[in-house]
Amino acid sequence: MPENVILIANGDLRLAANQRCWAAQQRVEEAVANAIRREGREVRRGHSCDPEKGHGFIDSQKYGMEVFRQIPETAPLVIVEAVWQYSHHVLHGLITHRGPMLTVANWSGEWPGLVGMLNLNASLTKAGVPYSTLWSENFADEKFLGGLRKWLRGEPVVHDTSHVRPLQDVQLPERAEKTGIRLANELRRAKAIMGVFDEGCMGMYNAIIPDELLHQTGVFKERLSQSALYAEMQQVSDSEAQAVRRWLDGRDMRFLTGPNPETDLTDDQILDQCRMYVAALRIADDFGCDTIGIQYQQGLKDLAPASDLAEGMLNNVERPPVTARGNGRVLYEGRALPHFNEVDECAGLDALATNRVWTALGFDPETTLHDVRYGEPCRVNGREEYVWVFEISGAVPPKHLIGGYAGAVSERQPPMFFRLGGGTVKGISKPGDIVWSRVFVANGKLNADLGRGHVVELPEEETERRWQITTPQWPIMHAVLDGVTRDQLMARHKSNHVQVAYAPDVEGARLAMSSKAAMFREMGMEVSICGNW
Repeated sequence: MPENVILIANGDLRLAANQRCWAAQQRVEEAVANAIRREGREVRRGHSCDPEKGHGFIDSQKYGMEVFRQIPETAPLVIVEAVWQYSHHVLHGLITHRGPMLTVANWSGEWPGLVGMLNLNASLTKAGVPYSTLWSENFADEKFLGGLRKWLRGEPVVHDTSHVRPLQDVQLPERAEKTGIRLANELRRAKAIMGVFDEGCMGMYNAIIPDELLHQTGVFKERLSQSALYAEMQQVSDSEAQAVRRWLDGRDMRFLTGPNPETDLTDDQILDQCRMYVAALRIADDFGCDTIGIQYQQGLKDLAPASDLAEGMLNNVERPPVTARGNGRVLYEGRALPHFNEVDECAGLDALATNRVWTALGFDPETTLHDVRYGEPCRVNGREEYVWVFEISGAVPPKHLIGGYAGAVSERQPPMFFRLGGGTVKGISKPGDIVWSRVFVANGKLNADLGRGHVVELPEEETERRWQITTPQWPIMHAVLDGVTRDQLMARHKSNHVQVAYAPDVEGARLAMSSKAAMFREMGMEVSICGNW
């Protein structure tokens, strides 16, 4: 007699987020459980709903360990995600579990499950744990049901990844080869420092690069404390913070403010964000950082407004000038200081390489990571395209937005995630050609996937609809990945994040992608080209 299928649900660390998202999780769990039962198998939850907390998520590593002590080690295990989740809450149990495992996500931009599942999948990949994965809009389509039947029979679920080609199978242009090799050699010889403010944000085990792998590239971590960042913020004068705000006002950036700090963006919150921007640059300069990542969401969330405004400015070449303490030297003058949101070190290494390649080619070097948040087919210029919703809370540079600073509006972060508020850098990404990429750890090595794409402009009402079913306070990119289907990306992509940078045209995108691929290869990575060459 086959063992019962055990279902678990991992969640956030923040109580407000778990309570708000619980109803959506219940609906998805019910649909998945019913699908399993229709296949003739019994399914039960591996942990109960806590009536005092008002949700049934695994909400800490401690609780996760309690749950896994009660789960038979060989039981078929389904991890259902309709929300963002902190992978380390369950990773300990998944690493030692000996039964078959299936990760499942709904196809919705609301909280969202597909982002949480991609992070968990990437963490399992880094840990070398075998798993199968499925996603669905309604859990009644034949693709999902067929995959579920295979898994219930004890077979792994295999997806189409024919869009992926090893770099050795691709002939790179001579200019790209020379550029990539030169930049990789320069990095290895001169070395660079990655400033990491409190490593390990939001349970993203997949986002931590082991030091021994990072060192081979020529990059070394400077582990910094967010308490030091907060202390440095207190040393920034009111006049310095106000100068940053005046600079932004002078570029016609808008701030949607209100009187209630618990629900509105306030001027005081904005000034604190300006202090964080100044403090981050000064600490980065003190330690010689070439790129930095602020962990923010766990740590500073109880002390300061969100880091989004600071992150977006740091990633922009044109930004408010900040001087060193004492001598008036302008810090990182005429340059971006690449910032990687949520201390995703894989994105940080990618951003550093992107900045150097794009600068060497004479292209605008602004780059950012985004969440692979959602997507739907859409008619664009008379043809059907699969248009992704790329969104991220922080890090998007105004240069990426239609209208630049004048096209950006700062709105208060949702209170359920950000109690002390702070404004975003909201806007619509400009149409154009892009290169997308992801650095990740697999098989004990650094890997990199790269591809080309383009950003399209959708009708205003469609953009607004997509914002309303995701997070309307955040910047949005309408991205089309050339030669990569929805399910191919989901099957292959090893992160909830994707790195993007603009190129001047298709040929420029091909040259930039090729140059970065060559640089990554020379840095010791296993490199693949995804989609159209």
